[in-house]
Amino acid sequence: MPFLVPKFIERKPKIVGPLTFQQFIYLGAAAAICIVFYYTAPFYVFFISLVVLIGGGSILAFVKINGIPVPIIIKNFFYFFLSNRMYLWKKAKAPPKIIRPEKIEKEKKGKAPVLDIAEKSRLKNLSTRIETGQR
Repeated sequence: MPFLVPKFIERKPKIVGPLTFQQFIYLGAAAAICIVFYYTAPFYVFFISLVVLIGGGSILAFVKINGIPVPIIIKNFFYFFLSNRMYLWKKAKAPPKIIRPEKIEKEKKGKAPVLDIAEKSRLKNLSTRIETGQR
């Protein structure tokens, strides 16, 4: 019995407990900065920085938007706005068409435009053959 094997599965190895190395770096950097603020800044600055940094580190480590991690979205955002963009529309040049007024007058005075219509349609004949079973 054949089994379906899922393809294109990307899994990063868990290095530190349930965290990948990248997640550990985001949370560890936020925690290290908070520890520095704990010893050097007043308590209210430490508490505000604790909420902001740990929240930001958690968002960077765990949140995905439409299956894309937030650091990649941020990288693409800055790449798009900092890269040079020039949109050009290159219209294909057609050779100029010269129309003579005498030719226009002759066409207007001439006969009405002729429509290309087939003499007899083979569709009716084909439908009759299909209904009767003829070959």
